[in-house]
Amino acid sequence: MHDHTAIDPGRSIDWGLTSNDYAEHRPGPPQRLYDMLALLGVGLPGQRLLDIGTGTGLVAREFARRGAIVAGTDIAAGQIVAAREAARREGLAIDFQVAPAEACPHPDASFDAVSASQCWMYFDLDRTCAELKRVLKPDGLLVTTHFSWLPQADALAHASEQLVLAFNPAWRGANWSGDVPSVPVWSVGRAEVAGMFWFDAAVPFTRDSWRGRMRACRGVGATLSAAEVEAFDAEHARLLERIAPPRFSVLHRIDAHLLRLR
Repeated sequence: MHDHTAIDPGRSIDWGLTSNDYAEHRPGPPQRLYDMLALLGVGLPGQRLLDIGTGTGLVAREFARRGAIVAGTDIAAGQIVAAREAARREGLAIDFQVAPAEACPHPDASFDAVSASQCWMYFDLDRTCAELKRVLKPDGLLVTTHFSWLPQADALAHASEQLVLAFNPAWRGANWSGDVPSVPVWSVGRAEVAGMFWFDAAVPFTRDSWRGRMRACRGVGATLSAAEVEAFDAEHARLLERIAPPRFSVLHRIDAHLLRLR
C-alpha cells in the first residue's frame, strides 16, 4: 500500500470502470482519521484544501462537512461525475475537476493543505511534488493517507484476496503486511515528515457490501473485463456464503503522514 512501484504489470487501470461500485460500496475512512488530522491542524473550518486523486470524493466531502473550503481532482472523468453527484445530494459546494495530480487547475499558493488518500502510488512523484509545492501556500502541508484491510490479520480479507489473484494474477495489491513506515521511502529528498499516525478499525460489512467493495478493488473492477468482473462476483458470492455470516467486520489499518515539500 505504501510502495510506489507496486502497479500491476501488463494491466491498464481505469477507475472510471468501477465508479458505481466505488461510490456505493467503498466506505470512507473512520471519523477518527479526520479528528486526528484536525488535532494536527488539517481540515479545520475555513481552511482551503485540495483533495487529489479524489475518486468519488469521499474524503473531500468529509472535509467539506467539517467546514473546509474544498476542491478535488481526479484523472477519471467517471469518478468526478460520481463525486459531483454525491456532493450535490448533500448540498456541499466542492469544486471537483477532471485533472491529473501532475497538472492542477489552480493558481499558485491556493491551498493550506493537499490530501491524497489511497492514491499517492499512482502519481509521477517528481512532477506531482513540484505541482503541489506550487499550489500550496508557503507553510502548507501535504497529507497522504491510506485505509487498507489487513489480509495477514483478517482471514476473510485474505480469502477474498486469494480469489482476486485467481482472476488477476498480475494484481500486486495482495498480502499487505500492515507495516507503516515512519518516513516514507518516496519522501527522502522530496519532503520532510511533520507528523504521522496510524490506528486499526473493524469496519462493518454485509456480504453484499463486501462483494461491492471487492468489485471496486483495483485488481477487479478497474482492471478486468465486464464478463470477468461478473464471473469474479459470482464466485465471491459463493465464497462468502461458505465462510462469512450475513454481517461481519473486516480489520483495516488507517494511516496518515503530514509532510512539508522541499
